[in-house]
Amino acid sequence: MTSPSSEAPPAQASGWLSRLGKGLNRSASRLREGIGSLLAGRRLDAETLQNLEDLLIEADLGPATAAKLTAHLKQEKFGEGVSERDVREALAREIARILEPMARPLAIDPARKPHVVLVVGVNGTGKTTTIGKLAQFYRGQGLRVTLAAGDTFRAAAIEQLQIWGARTGCRVVAAEAGSDAAALTFDAMGEAQRDKDDLLLIDTAGRLHNKAGLMAELQKIARALKKIDPDAPHSVLLVLDATTGQNAQAQVQAFREMVQVTGLIVTKLDGSARGGILVALAERFGLPVHAIGVGEDAEDLRPFEAPAFARALLGLD
Repeated sequence: MTSPSSEAPPAQASGWLSRLGKGLNRSASRLREGIGSLLAGRRLDAETLQNLEDLLIEADLGPATAAKLTAHLKQEKFGEGVSERDVREALAREIARILEPMARPLAIDPARKPHVVLVVGVNGTGKTTTIGKLAQFYRGQGLRVTLAAGDTFRAAAIEQLQIWGARTGCRVVAAEAGSDAAALTFDAMGEAQRDKDDLLLIDTAGRLHNKAGLMAELQKIARALKKIDPDAPHSVLLVLDATTGQNAQAQVQAFREMVQVTGLIVTKLDGSARGGILVALAERFGLPVHAIGVGEDAEDLRPFEAPAFARALLGLD
């Protein structure tokens, strides 16, 4: 995905920043109020810094990130009149610095016909909806896109992807619920390759409670794709639900053991006071964050930009 700042007119970019701010309002309010309470009539001394570190951990930024952020604040050497705004500004700058290396758009290789993207994640994270939004985005870029309904265990997922296909004008390769997912994705890639499509987005099941079965299925899908292109899948996107908080870290760990995850998409940031989890994920795993979602509309899934996210997370205009 291309950065919105490089493709969108100023009004559209401003609209996205407004939605981002509104989407992260619950997380921002939690941090703004907490920092304000800690600094009310106090200096930024050792006790206040320790309390601030606890606040950041409670906001799902994770112990390692919270310790790094408070250590940075200690080095800032604020004067006597430090305000909560000063602290939030400093935190936003440091969070943006941490996140900047991970803010990388999903690069579609034009030499691949198609570039194959395997989309994974537990049920309920918004995988199918995310695929639909990605399809709409790339169709808007003029790319030819095929969708593969590889979550053959849920009829609802198949139907949902077909709705997105109709909405975006993308071909959807699907089969009856219970069909073999690897065979379906093999057929989908064959069709996309024959028609020289630019992009193939593959939905998958997400039954993490049956990890051994899910691992076997994902590996079977990968083997089927490699029969056509030894390098496929070219990207493996893990979709995470921000409302799960620290459990998202366990999901990243589990899926990295099953398949070679190449990047993250974090959804439902608007329904959570746990926006800090994105910072914890970036700090621990170092995986690219390609996009974030702050709403139900297609326009609410946009490329991840570290400075804009950091400022919205701290409630800064």
